[in-house]
Amino acid sequence: MQVYVLLVLCVLFWSANFVLGRFVAGAIEPWELAFFRWLGVFVVTLPFLLLHVKKIGRALRAHFGILVVLSALGIAAFNTLLYIGLQKTTATNALLINSSIPIIIVLLSFVILKTRISKLQVSGILLSTLGVIFLVLKGDVQSILTLSFNSGDFWVIASSLCWASYSVLVKFRPSSLSNFEFFITTVSLGLVMLLPFYLAQGYTWEREVMILTHYTWVIAYVVLFTSILCYYLWHYGIAHIGAGKTGQFTHLMPLFGSFLAYLFLGERLEWYHLGGILLIFGGIYLCLFVKKKVLM
Repeated sequence: MQVYVLLVLCVLFWSANFVLGRFVAGAIEPWELAFFRWLGVFVVTLPFLLLHVKKIGRALRAHFGILVVLSALGIAAFNTLLYIGLQKTTATNALLINSSIPIIIVLLSFVILKTRISKLQVSGILLSTLGVIFLVLKGDVQSILTLSFNSGDFWVIASSLCWASYSVLVKFRPSSLSNFEFFITTVSLGLVMLLPFYLAQGYTWEREVMILTHYTWVIAYVVLFTSILCYYLWHYGIAHIGAGKTGQFTHLMPLFGSFLAYLFLGERLEWYHLGGILLIFGGIYLCLFVKKKVLM
């Protein structure tokens, strides 16, 4: 039961990151937010990195390929693409696209890891996905016909594919590294990958100082909570219950987003929130707790 509680907290903190991404859209460029985020994590974890540099160096030499792939997907690409998408698309579209992550994880797990899929697991994913759609559309299912898509949606789709792929491929991470050693290794590699893209934007020194001064709390949150804490909790979930079940918890994001909007933005809780809650939790229950009959 502990792993489920920790994953709920993980998604809660990630939901706040989603809200922050929209909050700073226009004030902080995606490349800036992504670079400052991982630079902050690198600075915080640098003492630990220096203490384990020999062990990490050996792992890099032996498993360079998979570490580069995981760093590119989980560090350099995932949130950067999401931040770019949030500059151009609506929260509704992004949440709907984000709800596809559990499905992608299950399918990739079946193809890559040969993980079997049960009928109840498929039913649970579809039920909670329906709950997400119901919640995001505010109970008006017909309004899905009026949704319009733009270039930002494709960035969010790419972001979702990156995170789903990372969640499956992380099974092949070097076993010689502890969770935290693996994390700081991928952060270091991901930061190196982000650096040339960040420098290519041509930001001025005055602008960067202004951002760090005015949005210190935003950077601090994404460094400590969204990055260090959430990545640890997500990997903890994958290690204990698998990528497929862990991915199901991303369906809680729009639910927590509504709750955070109620607390901090004064938005009202409506009847459709209850409907979405029942569908989402019903789907998660089917995936996690009900005995399954194998489908594939």
